[in-house]
Amino acid sequence: VQLQASGGGLVTAGGSLRLSCAASGRTFSTYVMGWFRQAPRKEREFIAAISWSGGSPDYADSLKGRFTISRDTAKNTVYLQMDSLKPEDTAVYYCGAAPWSGNYYYTGAYTHWGQGTQVTVSS
Repeated sequence: VQLQASGGGLVTAGGSLRLSCAASGRTFSTYVMGWFRQAPRKEREFIAAISWSGGSPDYADSLKGRFTISRDTAKNTVYLQMDSLKPEDTAVYYCGAAPWSGNYYYTGAYTHWGQGTQVTVSS
């Protein structure tokens, strides 16, 4: 069972990045997929979540409008499109999978995590 996050890098403020999270080894059809981020000396922060089965995605209020989560069930991949990036978006970004019954806003609900991908936004 693996989640592989990729797509991070260095970008200047105002730029965009798209992160990918490829799932393999099992089916996550009954799971919610989430994106979190963790900046140095800070707790892991919820960004967005989406279910494999459909339904509206959910976002942290502070990031709504700049970040967009989506999924491609044929590719078993979840994406995070990040636009209008700011230096304060600099962090390691993680994808995770949580059983549908869990409270996906919180890291404790997630049973599987990707390895994280670094995003650095320069001013």
